[in-house]
Amino acid sequence: MKKIATIGSLSLLALLSSCFGKVPSTQAASTIPAPSLKVTALNKKDITVFNEFSTTLEGKQNVEIWPKVSGFIQDIYVEEGQKIKKGQLLFKLETQTLNQDANAAKAAVNVAQVEVNKLRPLVEKDIISPVQLQTAEAQLNQAKSNYDRVLSDINYSKITSPVDGFIGEIPYKTGALVSSSMPNPLTTVSDISEVRAYFSLSEKELLKFKESIPANSNNRFNFENANDVKLVMINGEEYPEPGKIAMINTIINSTTGSATARVDFKNPNHLLTSGSTGKIKIPYLYKDAYEIPQAATIDLQGTKLIFIVKEDNTITTKPINILANTQKGFIVKGGLEPGTTIVTEGVSKLRDGMTINPIK
Repeated sequence: MKKIATIGSLSLLALLSSCFGKVPSTQAASTIPAPSLKVTALNKKDITVFNEFSTTLEGKQNVEIWPKVSGFIQDIYVEEGQKIKKGQLLFKLETQTLNQDANAAKAAVNVAQVEVNKLRPLVEKDIISPVQLQTAEAQLNQAKSNYDRVLSDINYSKITSPVDGFIGEIPYKTGALVSSSMPNPLTTVSDISEVRAYFSLSEKELLKFKESIPANSNNRFNFENANDVKLVMINGEEYPEPGKIAMINTIINSTTGSATARVDFKNPNHLLTSGSTGKIKIPYLYKDAYEIPQAATIDLQGTKLIFIVKEDNTITTKPINILANTQKGFIVKGGLEPGTTIVTEGVSKLRDGMTINPIK
């Protein structure tokens, strides 16, 4: 029986051998072809990056309108939001009491003038002392001063706009008693022919911001030749008019650790309004720099690495010093030679010394 089983086993082996051939070796089974991965050659170029800052817009002028005298509002000649001109009448205060004061002051002037006219010939004839005339003339001047003051108050009852612009909210209505000590102004006139965008920068951002602005012959900021600035409005759309840098406050606020800067935008169509918000886009130019795609990098304990392809198609890692971020990746300036080939896909599965099949 054992003999018969042995013969059967040998027959089975012979049959398998004839069907499948020789069994492959362990070394041949472990051979894996080099992965085919996309690569790119690095070339230097000038790259512009836009840094964004939140901003609040203000009109060229926001003038609060306050009454110079107390009184009841008799007439309001404008509507909220109305466009007005400089010198246009806005409010008129009731002046009945002031008119009465003016009549009394005018009468006092007349009385004082009569006294002076009476004393002058007496002094000329040496009948009375010149001191009496001088006293009367002083009283006349005082009466005239009081009269002029009342007339000025009457004129102040007509409140006009000191600038061109748009009327803001009018919290007081006809009949309201107003004065210079009330908590809110009669209204605000906003000149938005030009708007000013204010934004804050950290100390580090301020240094970079200064570096981007050219200097004039006096080694001061030359804002005229600085790059144009863009504004992204609250609806996400880009404002069509470019802005110009107008001011940099180089004093760091000790509480916030930031400084303030301002960009001016022309507003011919009055699309922008005072009090609106948005984002300022400041351009920074990096000359002779490399742009490394984000997909070509890996992160190792906070350090960005790339894989460089050698001539024999083996790869090696190299850390990069990132200057700024872009929408596509990172800006790098030093540490790399022009024409260096890097792997741009599948880098998370690569290791130093591996061989790849580069696809350009």
